[in-house]
Amino acid sequence: MTVADRMRRWLSTKRGRTQYALRKITVEPVFGQIKRVIGFDEFSFRGLQKNRAEWDLVCLCHNLKKLYRYSLAKAR
Repeated sequence: MTVADRMRRWLSTKRGRTQYALRKITVEPVFGQIKRVIGFDEFSFRGLQKNRAEWDLVCLCHNLKKLYRYSLAKAR
C-alpha cells in the first residue's frame, strides 16, 4: 500500500477529514504569511544545511514579527 493509498483511506473516515481540516487554521496560514508578507518564494542557497539555516532565519523573522505585534497590542 502506497502513502497516497493510506492517505485516501484516512481521509475517507470522518475523523481523518476532521483532523486534516485543522491544517487550514493551524499550519497553512503561517506558510501563506511567510510567502506573502515576508516575500519568501524560494531558497537563495544550495545545499540542505544552507537551506535549513535560511528557513530557520525566515521562521525567526516571522515569529519576531508576531511577538512585536502582540507586544504593541498589549501596550494599548
